[in-house]
Amino acid sequence: MPTTREIKRRINSVKNINQVTRALEAVSASSVRKAQNAVLASRPYAQHAYDVLVNIAAQTTGIPLHPLLEVREEVNTVGVLLITGDRGLAGAYNSNIVRRAIRFVEQYERPVHWVTVGRKGRDLIRRWIAQVKADEHAPAVLKDQQIVAEFSYLPADPDVADVAQIVQILFDEFLNVPVDEVFIAYTHFINTMTQQPRVLPLLPLRPFEARSGAISELVEPDPQVKQRNRDYIYEPDAYAILNEVIPRFTELQILQAIRESLSSEHSARMVAMRNASESAETLGEALQIEFNKARQLAITSEILDIIGGVEALNQDGA
Repeated sequence: MPTTREIKRRINSVKNINQVTRALEAVSASSVRKAQNAVLASRPYAQHAYDVLVNIAAQTTGIPLHPLLEVREEVNTVGVLLITGDRGLAGAYNSNIVRRAIRFVEQYERPVHWVTVGRKGRDLIRRWIAQVKADEHAPAVLKDQQIVAEFSYLPADPDVADVAQIVQILFDEFLNVPVDEVFIAYTHFINTMTQQPRVLPLLPLRPFEARSGAISELVEPDPQVKQRNRDYIYEPDAYAILNEVIPRFTELQILQAIRESLSSEHSARMVAMRNASESAETLGEALQIEFNKARQLAITSEILDIIGGVEALNQDGA
């Protein structure tokens, strides 16, 4: 049985950890409110922008209205924008979205160009790619993948300027034909207790057609559009308008996905720290009971030693 000194040391350690987790919970609670407000404020606009993109893409004029609308006949390589956090202590937030992205890549069976946002996702994907390349039994197509760009430590409340470089890399990858499709793997914010990892098609701006049932289960369906096949009148001309609108609205979808992920990360970290604090309190109470028992046992032993000594003296005196 551990001594009272050892138990006391463990109690102090648990109390220190509890103070840290409480502080992190308070910081996350403050951040999650700001992130939730940003997500809920921009979500309706992002949805309406997506409505416009889908309706523009649905117009058939014989030729693509914009290069970002072009659907390639054959998909040889895909790009995946993976959005995770830069820090841990957020429960299963990072591992859940990375796991879903990897499952998608394994099922889709195409060479992949990764663009990672967040240190955790970058490190996990880099480790997984190394394992795949070292595995002799891994499919050859899975060995043909690489991280083409990585970003970390975005601002707490990112705007269009903060994601401009990410968007430009994705556009260059698609327009210069290194990749034929682009997907976003991010965590959709539902509420403080629930966040859902998702894989959404981004480019080309057309409804994604799954090649198999397994893929359709991993890729989220396109958001519902209130009115399809609207007719648009362009002034001064279609090319000038679309060349401005389509990249900006696509940029908005990427920004919204990053905001959803940030809100999900803060919520997951707040819940994880709350659970850790409660566990620390429970462990501290159990250790305190164990400490009291050990101290009681030590006092009882000392009393017995004293009684034994007194009896021994009485016997010697007799």
